[in-house]
Amino acid sequence: PRQLSQVQNFITSGVDGIIVVAVDSDLITQIDKLANAAGIPVVNINREPPNVDKLGPLEAFVGSREVDAGTIQAREACKQVKARVGDGKARGVILAGDLFIQAGRVRTQTVQDFVKTPECDFVEIVDTQVADWSRSKASDLVSNWLSAGIQPDVIFANNDEMAIGTAQALKAAGVPPEEVVVAGIDATPDALMALKSGDVDLTVFQDAAGQGRKGAEVIAALARGEELPEQAVYIPFELVTPETADAYLKR
Repeated sequence: PRQLSQVQNFITSGVDGIIVVAVDSDLITQIDKLANAAGIPVVNINREPPNVDKLGPLEAFVGSREVDAGTIQAREACKQVKARVGDGKARGVILAGDLFIQAGRVRTQTVQDFVKTPECDFVEIVDTQVADWSRSKASDLVSNWLSAGIQPDVIFANNDEMAIGTAQALKAAGVPPEEVVVAGIDATPDALMALKSGDVDLTVFQDAAGQGRKGAEVIAALARGEELPEQAVYIPFELVTPETADAYLKR
């Protein structure tokens, strides 16, 4: 409600364009409709609109494909687990973000789908829990799993904060880092340092700065009345491992 009120205030003040990072993906169509009725263009950043394939001339989206984030994470994590277990089976768990947000839903579902493919069908997902993107909640959940006798071979976290919380819980329980593959997404500075220290095994870079720059370019073009070559612009996700962490820290 607060974000909707803010957008309405922008419309009343007669701005030339609005950039939105929606708190709830389902709110986007309502925001776009209000702005478009006033002839004001809207660029949604990061949160993909539900109607992304049917955006109007005054609407645009700049972000990254969440299914790519989940696929890149799952593929590399499964590769690392395979190197550790050989021809054996492995157990995995998923720490999901807020499932009201598209990223949480899609990243989780993509991992669940990927472990059913020949590349990763040796991994069984034994549990999925929502940790709301939180380092502390993830740490508590992993501690609970360990206390219940569940020590996964791989932990898929929807974001880096949860991956770091995972590493903290494993360390507190005395679990050697080489026994569990810890996978995150976003390539935050903290996660990149955790990669370098060996606490996290991989992450997936989301180019937030690239999304912001492109979003500014797109809203400027729309405000000038220009026609866009495409209404949806996708900034690629990129795999990050300990070997490449320094390069991403520089970025």
